[in-house]
Amino acid sequence: MKFAIDAFGGDNAPEAVIRGSIDAMQLNDDFSIIFTGDESAIYALLNNYEYDKSRVEVVHAPDIITCEDQPTLAVRRKKESSIVKALHLVADGKADCFISAGSTGAVLAGATLIVHRIPGVKRPALAPVLPTLKGPMMLIDCGANVDCTPEYLLQFAYMGSAYMSGVLGIERPRVGLINNGTEEGKGNALTKEAYSLLKVAKGINFVGNCEARELMSGDYDVIVCDGFVGNAVLKTLEGAVASIMTMLKTEIKSSKRASVGAMLSKNAFKALKTRMDYTEYGGAPLLGINGGIIKAHGSSDERAVCSAIGQARKLILGNVTNTISGLISREMEPQAGQ
Repeated sequence: MKFAIDAFGGDNAPEAVIRGSIDAMQLNDDFSIIFTGDESAIYALLNNYEYDKSRVEVVHAPDIITCEDQPTLAVRRKKESSIVKALHLVADGKADCFISAGSTGAVLAGATLIVHRIPGVKRPALAPVLPTLKGPMMLIDCGANVDCTPEYLLQFAYMGSAYMSGVLGIERPRVGLINNGTEEGKGNALTKEAYSLLKVAKGINFVGNCEARELMSGDYDVIVCDGFVGNAVLKTLEGAVASIMTMLKTEIKSSKRASVGAMLSKNAFKALKTRMDYTEYGGAPLLGINGGIIKAHGSSDERAVCSAIGQARKLILGNVTNTISGLISREMEPQAGQ
């Protein structure tokens, strides 16, 4: 396996990207890395570490796409950027997966324009895996598609199921549809029609509507929604967790009794923090693209980068792209012809 890594993507690049990549190489020896970015800067950082030089290549990319750039325009104009160069490696079959903590918009636009969608896939979807009370859950889509059709949501269900099955080994992943009620007739025109499609879809274990308060229950393996709703849900969860942690710290400091109680519960708090830490989960796969794409969090540190590479490894070993291709061609095309 070969991974093309944007060395200059993210708030902590390139230092965190290089360090996290070296750490990932020490955990598994079945992949190699191609860094894209300023060649001299990358080699200067690599010189600080001991690593198997036969597993690392560098492709010089002097330009950087920033979050201030207009994504599609930047992808077309900044052909020497680290994102564009890395995506071409995947498109040309020289790398199996692309990993970046850089501009989300540029990654989405570039993946679609350069690597292209899997044949039959109408829209790719950004799909982070989140912790719940009973295990991991995928939220798809989280911002790639603000406006969706019922058919898009149906395809998201297929793609999410393929990932959770291939990467996490979940047999017949339970698929839920975010709605404002659990009854079949609830929702707007989009969710009502999507429900009708999901209910009769072959190869999908659809378990019905999911109210937002049940998202973290662990009763669903894949949660389907449009990108507008998904992004709002994701940001709400991030904000809620951060606020709860802040309130908890404030209460702990409010009295000696609370401080003593916190000390006695130190291990439990540490375990909870680890469980909710995004760096443990890597990044969000962009599913529906004809090659592996992992979008890491913009503020990723070396631990998050290391986790994202581990996630890319599982994505390729799980044969997710080919599974999605097979599901879409087998299950969706007959419907299109009816």
